[in-house]
Parts: sequence; C-alpha cells; structure tokens
Amino acid sequence: MLSTVKAPGLPSFSLKTPVSNPIPLLHGEGGQLAFYVGTQGPSSNNPFSPQADAEPPALLVSSTRTSPSVEGISVSVAAAAMTVALAETRVSVDVIAAQLIRDHYILTALEFHTELLESGRELPRLRDYFSNPGNFERQTGTPQGDEVNTVIITGDRAGSISTLDSLDFARYSDDGNRESDERVAESDTQERNKNYSSHPETQEPIRPLEKRALNFLVNEYLLKNEYKLSAITFSDENDDQDFELWDDVGLNIPKPPDLLQIYRNCGSALPSPRNTVDVAVGVESGELTGNYITQKSDLLQQVSEREKNSGCDHVCPAATHNMEPVVHNKQSDCPSILTGMSILIPVHSHIFLSFLVHRKLSPAFQQALLSFCKMSADSRLGAEVSRIADNEESVMLMLGRCLPHIVPNVLLAKREELIPLILCTACLHPEPKERDQLLHILFNLIKRPDDEQRQMILTGCVAFARHVGPTRVEAELLPQCWEQINHKYPERRLLVAEACGALAPYLPKEIRSSLVLSMLQQMLAEDKADMVREAVVKSLAIIMGYIDDPDKYSQGFELMLLSLGDPSERVVSAIHQVFIPAFAAWTTELGNLQTTLIPSLLARIEKLLKQGEHGLDEHKLHMFLSALQSLIPPLFSVVIQNAPFTHRVNLQGDIPPIEVTRFPRPASPLQDIATIVGSRETLSALLILYDYQLEHEGTTGWDSLLWVVNQLLPQLIDIVGRINVASTTCVHEFSRFFWRLCRTFGKIFTNTKVKPQFQEILRLSEENVDALTGNGILTKATVPIYATGVLTCYNQDEDRKLLVGFLEDVMTTLSLSHAPLDSLKASFVELGANPVYHELLLTVLWYGVVHTSALVRCTAARMFELLVKGVNETLVAQRVVPALITLSSDPEISVRISTIPAFGTIMETVTQKELLERVKMQLASFLEDPQYQDQHSLHMEIIRTFGRVGPNAEPRFRDEFVLPHLHKLALGNNVQATESKRIDIATQLFEAYSALSCCCILHPTLTCVFLGVFVSVLAVGVVSAGRQLGLAFQQSDGLVPRPDTPIQLARW
Repeated sequence: MLSTVKAPGLPSFSLKTPVSNPIPLLHGEGGQLAFYVGTQGPSSNNPFSPQADAEPPALLVSSTRTSPSVEGISVSVAAAAMTVALAETRVSVDVIAAQLIRDHYILTALEFHTELLESGRELPRLRDYFSNPGNFERQTGTPQGDEVNTVIITGDRAGSISTLDSLDFARYSDDGNRESDERVAESDTQERNKNYSSHPETQEPIRPLEKRALNFLVNEYLLKNEYKLSAITFSDENDDQDFELWDDVGLNIPKPPDLLQIYRNCGSALPSPRNTVDVAVGVESGELTGNYITQKSDLLQQVSEREKNSGCDHVCPAATHNMEPVVHNKQSDCPSILTGMSILIPVHSHIFLSFLVHRKLSPAFQQALLSFCKMSADSRLGAEVSRIADNEESVMLMLGRCLPHIVPNVLLAKREELIPLILCTACLHPEPKERDQLLHILFNLIKRPDDEQRQMILTGCVAFARHVGPTRVEAELLPQCWEQINHKYPERRLLVAEACGALAPYLPKEIRSSLVLSMLQQMLAEDKADMVREAVVKSLAIIMGYIDDPDKYSQGFELMLLSLGDPSERVVSAIHQVFIPAFAAWTTELGNLQTTLIPSLLARIEKLLKQGEHGLDEHKLHMFLSALQSLIPPLFSVVIQNAPFTHRVNLQGDIPPIEVTRFPRPASPLQDIATIVGSRETLSALLILYDYQLEHEGTTGWDSLLWVVNQLLPQLIDIVGRINVASTTCVHEFSRFFWRLCRTFGKIFTNTKVKPQFQEILRLSEENVDALTGNGILTKATVPIYATGVLTCYNQDEDRKLLVGFLEDVMTTLSLSHAPLDSLKASFVELGANPVYHELLLTVLWYGVVHTSALVRCTAARMFELLVKGVNETLVAQRVVPALITLSSDPEISVRISTIPAFGTIMETVTQKELLERVKMQLASFLEDPQYQDQHSLHMEIIRTFGRVGPNAEPRFRDEFVLPHLHKLALGNNVQATESKRIDIATQLFEAYSALSCCCILHPTLTCVFLGVFVSVLAVGVVSAGRQLGLAFQQSDGLVPRPDTPIQLARW
C-alpha cells in the first residue's frame, strides 16, 4: 500500500514503504502538513507482533517547500538519527495508545483499537475511551473511509475540511464550558470572512463566552479613552460580569490585545498560537531528478565505511542500527543537507555538527546553513525554551518568570495543583520582588476558593512559614493578608482570617500581639459575613494560645464580650468552643482566672440586675452566664492542679478509668478537663486524691477551692435570689449553670459545700414567707434553681427522695402561708420538660391530693394543669384523671373549682375518646348540678377555661358542649340580680368569644351563642363592648349589620 502525498505546485510523491497508521500531528506554516508515518513489519500481518514492535516506529520527513521550482528533497539525517536512537527501546502497546489519546490522534487510536480487536488483543484503555460518548460530544469533521491513510496537502487550508486535520477538539474554559479551539489557518479565516461579508445572514449567533470577552474589551476601550460615563452605563447593563478581572470571562486563554490593536492587525495574518512540529517528507525517486532511495542495508554499510575512513569516534552508536531509508545524491556518498529541512529540537543541531565537524565548510556557510532551522528565540517563550537551566538557581529564576504566564491558563478547578510549584519557587527565589509576585499569585490563585482549596493554600502557607522563618513571614506573607482584608468576596476574606491563625505560631511575638491581633479585631467588628467572623474568632483563640504580653489581657476580654454579643449562632458557638478555653488557659497562667476574669463577669451580671429592675435584659444575662458556664472546666482544673495532694500523684501502676458520666459532655475538646490537665491518666489520679481530700482531710490550705466555696457560691446564690422567678429563660440558664458546676466538682463537693449553703437560706418554715408582700426567699427563683440545678445533679434513690421532700415542703409552706405559687410553678415547668421526672412530680402532687389542708389540695389541683401538657396519655389516664376526680368531689368548693383548669387542659391536649368523655361528664356535672347554680366563682372559672381551651379543643366537643353551655351561662346571667356579678360574667363571656371568634363554627350555633352574649352585654349596659362584639361578628360572617350606635345595638 502506498501513501500518496500531494501539494499544490509540487509533484505528487508516494512512500514505497507500506503505511499502516499515518498519524497527523500539527499544522505548520504556509499550508504545510506535518505527520508521522507508521511502518509495518515485513514478516508479520500483526502490526503489534514482536517483529513489528522491533521495527523503528517512524521516519520523520518534512517539506517546507512553497515554490514549484524545487528540484528535489534529500534525506533528513537528523530525523534518521533520532529514529535509530529509538530503536533500542521497545515501546509497549499501552504507552502508544496513551500517547495517541493524549495528543488527540483519535482516528489513529480508533484504527489502532480496531486492529487490536481483530488480532484478539483488546486494550482496556482504548476500550474505555471509545465506549464513553462524553469524549466525542463536540468533535466534528469525522474522516470517512480511506482518508485514514491518505493525507491531502493544499495551499488553501479550506480544502482540508474532510481530512484528518479538520478535527476540532473542544477545550475547556474556566467555568467548565467547552469552547471550540478554532483550529483553522489564516487562509481559512480570510475565506470565511469573505463569505460572511457577502452573506451576513450565515453568521453564527454570538456565544456567551464570546459576548463576555467582547464586553470586557469594549469596557477596557471606553475607560482608556475617557468615556467614563459610557463605561459606567455599560457596566451597569452587564452587572453579571466583573470587568476588573479577565479570569471572570471564563476563557482559558490569556487576555487578548485591546480593541485598537485588534483593529490595526485585522488586515494582517495573526500568528498561530499553536506550537508546530515540522517533519520530513519522503518522495519517490522518479519524482526528483538525480535522486534515488537508498535502502537500509546500503546506508548502514556507507555509515560504517565512513566511520572507518574518518576515524570519528563521537557519532552516536545508535545511528548504525535500524536506520530508515534516506535520500542520497548520485554523485556523492555524503548525505545532502538541503535548505528545505526543518529542525526544531536543539539536539538536532548537535547531530548536524557531529556530521559536519570534519567537513571543510566555512563558519559563515555553516551559520547561513543553520539559519534555515526554524527556531523561535525572539519571543518570550522561545527565549525561555532555548535557555535551559543548568542549576537550581536558574530553575527558580525560570519558574519565577514562567509561572505568572502559566497560572491564568490553568482551569480554576485545577489551580490548586500549582500550589506546590508556586510555594517552592517563592521559598527559593533570590529576588524579593519576584517572591512577592508569586505569593500574590498564591492568594489570588482562585477567585472564590472552597473549603478544600483554602485548606491546600493554608497548608502551603504553613509550610512556607516553617521553611523561611518569622522574618520573611512578616515581610512577605502578612502583606498579602492585609491586602485582602476588605476583599469583596467573603471566601477571600475567610482565607485571610484562617491564615492569620495558621501563621500565628510562626510570627514574631511582637507582630502576633499587635498587627495580627489588630487585623482580626477589625475583621470581627466590621465583616458582615458570619463564616468570616467565625474564622476570626477561631484565629483569635490561636493567638491567645501563643500570646505572652500581659498587657493584652484587657483587649482579649473585650474581644470575648464582643464575640459573645454577636448575632450569629456560629460565632457564639465558636467563642464557647475555642476562644474562651484558650483565653482561660492564658488567664490561668497569668493567675487572673479567679481574681479577675470570673469576678468581672459576675460584676457585669450584678450590674445588669440593678439596671433591670423594670425589665431585665435577658439576652445579656444569657451572654454573661454562658461565658461563666464555659469557664467551669478551667476553674475545676485550677482547683485540682493547685490542691495540697498534687505532690502525691502517682501515675505508676493500675489507674482506674474515669466513669463516662463523671463529667458533663464537653462542648469541644478544649473544654475536656483531661485535655486541660494533660491526659486521662493524670486526671484519674487527681480525681481519686480529690475525692479523698474532700471526704477525709478537708479544705485547709486549699486556697483555690476555698475561693469557690467562700466567694463564688455565696455571690451566685445572692444573684439567684434577685432574679425574677417569672422569667423562665433566666431560671433555665441558672439551673443549667448550677447543674454543670455541681456535676463537674463532684457529688461529695455538692453534698458538703453546695447543698448546705442553699438549705441555710431556704429555711422551710412559714416565718420564711411574707404572705403580704410575697418577698420571702421561697417565692424567689432560688427555689426552682435549687430544685432543678442542684437536686437533680445525681439520680440515685436518696437524691430523688430529697427532691420529692423539698418540693412537698415548698408546696405545703407556700399554700399554708397564702404566698404566690410562682416559684413552685417554675419548678414544675422546668422539671416537667424532662420525662424522667414525671413520675416524681405526680408523687409530689398525690401528696397534695391527700393532704389534710384544703389549701394544699387546691395547690395540688392547680399544679396538675402545668403537668398535664407534658405527660403522656397513659399517665394522664392512670394517674392524673383519677386524682382530679378525687379532688372534684372534695368537700371544699374551692378545691372543686381548682380542678376545672386541669380538666380543661386535658380536653385541649388528650385525644382518647374514653378519657375525653370522662372529663366531659365531670364538667357537665359542674354546669348542670343545681348546687352549683349560684356559684359565681365556678361559673367564672368555667367560662375562663372554655375561652382558653376552646380554640384548640376537638371541634365536636367545642360545638356540642362548649358553645351551648356558654349560651346557657349567658342566659342565666341575664337574670342575675347582682350587678357586679353580671358585669364579671358578661366581661368573661366577651373574652371567651374573642378567643373563639377565629374558629370555624356553624352559623346556627354561632347565632344562638352570640345572641345570648349580646343580650348579656346589653343587660349590664356595656355598650362599647357590644359594639366591638357586633363588629367582630359581622366581619366573621357578614350576616348582620354593624351596630354603630347604642340605639341600633338595642334594636339589634
């Protein structure tokens, strides 16, 4: 099989060597086509048999002739020498396939794959590649049939549309879109321009990336030529594009020249951006006068004879083996070197010199001859390629020059791969200016780096800091952080915040406690992004872990308060998990934890209580108290590490493990006491000695613990006594604080130090309650905080009995002294939130049910209302309803009335029909029993309860029971002789209606009930209330006119 090659102006010629796989390479200049001709072994049909593999892979031949006057083409000695050099190494099939795919020789790879399949050798790489349709989504110009082995060379590249060189492989842009590479030559471009000029309707629509690129160039032109207003308008109309960054366009190419330069060059040929490879082209002997083809054996013989005659010993030995046929001149045995030969690799020139060194050519002739080698040393890239680095410093200089040009052309998603190269160059480059440029590239490598990319950059920054030392970190890295502290993208500011913390250990201590601290403080106060402030808090914590300037304590304390008041939960969580433990560790070293930090927070809480006599700022109270709670682990570590027994700690032998429930679960590893003291073994040994010391030896000489007992606890108990018991938030926060304090310091400490101080204050006697003013200690928040924060720390039988006894005593004392029940209610609400304590609370209430005093039974009945909402229906059916029915038959009418709110709550929350029927029957007995007809208090309580539970009750119960009985109560109120009672009932009915007016109620029922309500209102002369009622009725249904005047209301 002959592979025919044609070119305009040149005679066509063929290669006599069979061609199995011609591989197209790249287009050259002036319409030249460079390609690689594969040969087939003579003794095997399989091109990849061992015999075929032993053959030289190709003969590189080239032609750059552009004139028809060429007489002939001679042998490429350089190409032959390169071919011979490759003959010693056998290339594997997989390597060939990988190279074909990597260089986008798709058709050749496909033919290669087909021949392998026919020979029964399937290559996984090729199978996987051609089975993936995603690899061929945008390929065009698929060759047909025999074009695989035929290459047509013409002067006009537009004619090569259907040949191999017309393949258009899509390239990827930064945003992931693949754009055409527009692989056409100048003549093709000019031809298309002519066609588009004459047929404008054939123009393709502008593509999105083309539009963004043109927008960028137009905006640049407007700014350069002082069209500022136009530029502003243009920018506003394209607000989705950042005109400051060429990378925002999304094309994976360097920024093109400005519009003026493009306009000036529009008529001239633009150089192709592709690298070209020129190879030789073999011709038939009959087509070139005076030349013929010399086969391999003749050439080897001539080379051997020349070596013997000349005595040269420096010719490459590989040149004597496996040489391809080359062209010789008939009149001479010397290889002819013509000007048509193109040599692109520096080693080729050495091959030339090795053959020419014994020739009698003048230096001028040699220089002129070599000038025909196509080398490009005039451009920047050409200069870099021709100047090979010969030492480490040269390599660093070369990288410093090239990297700024490489980075913009790398995909954004893959730019982190450049981080090692950039950092290594920045570390070793001798020029400060170049290092600064490289670090600037590092911090601007990715426009909006994600978490993984930031981690890679930070890892590189730390490695750089370790390598170069504190001085260069201060001089080179910190300025990069400072430049981006106000960057418009939060991801870049986040990188700066994280870098400040990561570099803290490698900075000079003066810079760490001044410049870096100020940078972070500014970002904490000014940055609007939550994730940036969160990172700032964590970096500040790292700074606190390395700072050693005592004068910065006050600044650290203010930063803690500023962070605690941040509106973002992420920032507040970071302050508790990271900053406070680090700050507490520093204050512990300074000796300020017990003397300054904790007292400062307590002082702010007391000041807050004094200012909040008319309204407490619960948010600030939570802020300060949560900070105190985070300081409990550091405080306990100070106590045990400064105890009298520390010198007796022995880590040898078997140390029992710490119980899992010994300490509350830490919010972070930094709040784990084992981490603070050093290890779990050390903590275990200290705890054994701690418990023994408290139980047997006392606290004499133990200053750190005595401060907790004698100063901290009394001050906290005093603060608790001044809290409004009605504030469930404050009660909950202090309960949590005392619970964590007692669990951290242990059961012995709680029983011997904490409980006695509370019990001394909470003397359970009637003398300790002021019934007139309600200012007794039992009416304060001390009761619920002691019950829920101290007595619930441990859940053994004796602890539960103590809690039950305390609640029973409080209930009895408050009831007998006629004191407000707010403290008892707060205790039930806080404990009722945890199902573990439901049985315990029911036990306490049953104690009240069977109590001899009616006051205590009334209190127990009212407490059921609070407990029902959180108790499951089984307990309600088995424990609550029987107790309420018992109380509903109590001899005292006040006790029976006290059960009504609890029954109403059951109707509101329970879904069991049987249970609801029992409650309904009990309420019906209250309404229908003649003995209750004149019970004004009972009627008031029922109406109030119906108004509260009606909107949430079961609709059938509401329509068939609640509303009709409200109607009866309204009618009965009309004949009430006592005016004050009529007004009370009418007002209560109106409030009940206001609550029920939002419910979906059938009209007959609505009319029946509310007519009775109106009549009751009119009977007592509450005209204004009646007017509002009529307005609400009209708006809810629209059946009646709105009574605007008392007369209209009366007529209605």
